[in-house]
Amino acid sequence: MENQKSTSKPQIEFGLFYGLAMVLSFVIIYVLNVDPFENPLIGTLSSVFSYLLFPIVFIYMGINAFKKKNQGFASLGECLKTGVTIAFIAALLLAVFNVAFNYVFPEYIEEILNQTKKVMLKQNPSMTSDQIETALSITKKFSSPVFSVPITLLMFSFLGLIYSLIIGLIVRKDRPQFN
Repeated sequence: MENQKSTSKPQIEFGLFYGLAMVLSFVIIYVLNVDPFENPLIGTLSSVFSYLLFPIVFIYMGINAFKKKNQGFASLGECLKTGVTIAFIAALLLAVFNVAFNYVFPEYIEEILNQTKKVMLKQNPSMTSDQIETALSITKKFSSPVFSVPITLLMFSFLGLIYSLIIGLIVRKDRPQFN
């Protein structure tokens, strides 16, 4: 019985850590009232952490924890499953946080729309008011939970697949086959 695989704990644990890290980075930027449009370095750093550094670190740690629980063995398929699950759990946590945050602070979406409008006018001053309103209505529609939650889940799951494929190819160790 001791040799039975236990796959869910590292996935849940590191998925929650990854999700909490993304939520914490959002909260820090929000509390410090840093505007990523006016300070693009902060926006870039936030994106690098959320889409590159955090997933690589947490997926790598999760796969290694999975290997430890399985006597040092993990196939590529198990690495993929572990990595995608970690990314999915993190995305679910982030999506639920975003829905709750936008419900508690509805003015945040309006603030984002105003910033988007300023950026659009700055990049293309010849835009008509109809074009601006159309673009803002599309942005608002895609910010709704009906669109944002599935898109977040799909996007982070896909990133998890890519990163876990790369990490899995490096750290996998298949069980020896007996004939």
